[in-house]
Parts: sequence; C-alpha cells; structure tokens
Amino acid sequence: MRDISLHLLDIIQNSIAASGTSIAIAITSCLKSQELKISISDNGIGMDEEMLKRVTDPFITTRDTRKVGLGISLFKASAEQSGGYLEISSKKGLGTTLEAVFMIDNIDRPPLGDVADTVASVLVSNETLHLTLVLSHNDEKFVFDTEEVKKMLNGVPINEYEVLNWIKGYINEGINVTFGGVLNEINN
Repeated sequence: MRDISLHLLDIIQNSIAASGTSIAIAITSCLKSQELKISISDNGIGMDEEMLKRVTDPFITTRDTRKVGLGISLFKASAEQSGGYLEISSKKGLGTTLEAVFMIDNIDRPPLGDVADTVASVLVSNETLHLTLVLSHNDEKFVFDTEEVKKMLNGVPINEYEVLNWIKGYINEGINVTFGGVLNEINN
C-alpha cells in the first residue's frame, strides 16, 4: 500500500468485521527516537493464542470469502521495511491492539497519507461506530472523538455529507498543527 492511511483503513475494516464498536487510533511521532507509532485498538471479538501467532501470515484469514488475509502482513512488512516493527496483542472477547512503528528518517517509510479521508470513509457506512483519533507530537496533541461530535450535532447524522466534510477539514487541521503543517509528511 502506498501510504499509512490505507493500512489504517484496512485495519479499521478488520476491527469492524470483528464486531468492534469502539476503535481508538493513535498516531504519535517522537523526534528523539525518530519513531512514528501507529496504534489501532478495538473492542471486537479478539483472537485466541493460536490465531494471534498466525495472524501475520498472508495465507491466514478468518473470512470465508477468500483464502488470503494480506492486510496485517502488508502493514507489518511496510513497518519493517522502514526499520520498524509491528506488534499485536489480543484477548478473546476483549479486543485487539496493533501497534506499528515506522522510523521517521528512513527513506522507505511510507507517507502518512490522507488520514482525514480514511476516517470519513469509515464513518460513511458506520454511523454508530465510536472512533477516536489522537495525534501527538512533542507537546502538541489533537483529539477527535465521534461521541463528542455527535453531541454537538444534536441529532444530525454524523455521516451527512456536510458533517463528513467538516470532519475531514477538522482532522486535516489537527494533522497540520500537530505534525508541522505538511499533510503527508512529518516535519522534522
């Protein structure tokens, strides 16, 4: 995949397929360690120990519609190609957390991509999903929470076109402020 936001979209879709109703995304950059951490947690059905050991194998999937499950293995390969890693923790019935670390200064690190569009795309067909996005870099912190937005909307659906456009603009502004004003890259 050409950017990190596409990996995010794939992992979020996995969380929704695993009955996740609450998904927390955290994107954190640290210049001291030169790490960009991407964390996605859900409250879905989780995985047992056996599945957890095999989940990064591209030929393992829980879906009946196909025999391959490339999303997590591609996310892992992308992180490792940039000198980072991917870790997964999961408990059956409690949910799953993926944490991918990319080395910021590695030439093979994919760009962050359009995270705002990814979030809006997810909300189009998942109006009831509780999604939080936390961006942090040094002392800057940005938080987007669908439950807070829904309170402000006073009954207007979160997946209305105008609301989604506002959400995209709000998240893009958060990315620009948090990561230095460049959407697809982290400003050193």
